[in-house]
Amino acid sequence: MPAPRIKLCGLTDGTALDAAIAARADYAGFNFFPSSPRFLAPALAAELGARAAGRIGRVGVFVDAADAAIAEAVAAAQLDAIQLHGSETPQRAAEIRNRFGLPVWRVIGVAKGEDVAKAAAYAGAADFILFDAKTPKGTLPGGMGLAFDWKLLAGLKIALPWGLAGGLNPANVAEAVRLTGAPLVDAASGIESALGVKDPALIAAFCGAARA
Repeated sequence: MPAPRIKLCGLTDGTALDAAIAARADYAGFNFFPSSPRFLAPALAAELGARAAGRIGRVGVFVDAADAAIAEAVAAAQLDAIQLHGSETPQRAAEIRNRFGLPVWRVIGVAKGEDVAKAAAYAGAADFILFDAKTPKGTLPGGMGLAFDWKLLAGLKIALPWGLAGGLNPANVAEAVRLTGAPLVDAASGIESALGVKDPALIAAFCGAARA
């Protein structure tokens, strides 16, 4: 089984971005959801986007965002992909994909088997599915350190490329890849020393463990 690609989400400063690049992560996730502790304002997004150019993929994370907000972030960070983490329908995903001409990643919150099946509706509307743990109502839609039962993805066959998120950290990512065969893994809270504060040592450890 080839080593999974790696996305590190919620990077908010140059130190974390440089650590992600040094650890050979494939994607940096920039969070544009204003309620998130990892929110990135456009000015800093522009700085990090320029720093990342040609070195790592830039994925913008949005939650039910208006077109104007997406446009501002795409322009500032020079995004390579748009990740939708809210209640966006297949129709909305397709609309965003057509409007911005960028690959769309759709996050599917998982608590049980039927949640996994919801991914099928996004064939032709999104380019990539990211399975994440479903968070309780009234909490942030991701980055909470919660995992779901990875066995729900065993033997998964869907029409779209996909990845795994939710509670991944250096200690469990190898097992998660072994159980699911995930072609991509995504970490946020599992590479932090405090809420929203990325730890270069944990970034290096996570990338090493994912590839091992």
